Amino acid sequence: MPVGVQTNRNATSQTAATNIMAAIVADLRTTPAVATTSPQFAITFGTDKTLYFDASGQASTSLGTDSRYRLNITWNSAPTGLNYAVLRVTWPAPIDPVTTTPSGAVKIFAAFDRS
Repeated sequence: MPVGVQTNRNATSQTAATNIMAAIVADLRTTPAVATTSPQFAITFGTDKTLYFDASGQASTSLGTDSRYRLNITWNSAPTGLNYAVLRVTWPAPIDPVTTTPSGAVKIFAAFDRS
């Protein structure tokens, strides 16, 4: 594959992965403190979760034939009212980043005040 095409594909994938993370963080930040699960993606605070996303950004809890990205959210233990999460989006979705190095990955750390 020509270098220019590969670079464009990588940039597009990184942008999509960043947009997925932004949507997840926004969903978690807007979750009321009295709720334990986020409204849009049904992420339970403190419970690790994997979601799969297609090219249009639609989420699923299971790997599908059109899944392009995999989001792993890992929660760290924290005192009451404060939650820390590591969000990692990898692609292609069928590749398990625990066992195989994916083609691409974007990772962030986020803190959520739940008090």
